[in-house]
Formats: sequence, C-alpha cells, structure tokens
Amino acid sequence: MYCLQWLLPVLLIPKPLNPALWFSHSMFMGFYLLSFLLERKPCTICALVFLAALFLICYSCWGNCFLYHCSDSPLPESAHDPGIVGS
Repeated sequence: MYCLQWLLPVLLIPKPLNPALWFSHSMFMGFYLLSFLLERKPCTICALVFLAALFLICYSCWGNCFLYHCSDSPLPESAHDPGIVGS
C-alpha cells in the first residue's frame, strides 16, 4: 500500500470555486492520474482501492469529485461572490 501515499492526496484537493475552471481542473487531475498510473505502475490492490474511493466520493456527490459537478449539490456561497469569481 506504499503507492497509495501518492494517490490519496489527489482526493483531498478541492475543486476551484470558479465554475469556469472546473474543466481545466478535471483535465489536469485526469492527466495527472493517467501519467501516474503509466509511470509508477501501482500494484493492482492500490489501484482498486483508489478507484473504489474515487467512485464512492463521486457517487455520494459530496462535492469533492473532480470529474463532474453533481446537479443535486448547490454551489458554495462564495462561488457567487464577484470578488472571488472575478467577473
């Protein structure tokens, strides 16, 4: 389970508040995971544990899934602040 120390922090990186940056963030995270899996070649158990954790986070719509934004979960209150969004 040594290889999980490089994968689990990826689940803790929050999505940006600005909705315009969600696509860039998800592309970066996807390419990071793909390059990590190709370069480090983690063991099967570590990869399955990480994919299960990713599936559970995205399935529960806790708001930290970097693949998509759940339609049921509202945006954070600070996402509507013009000072943060930069509109």
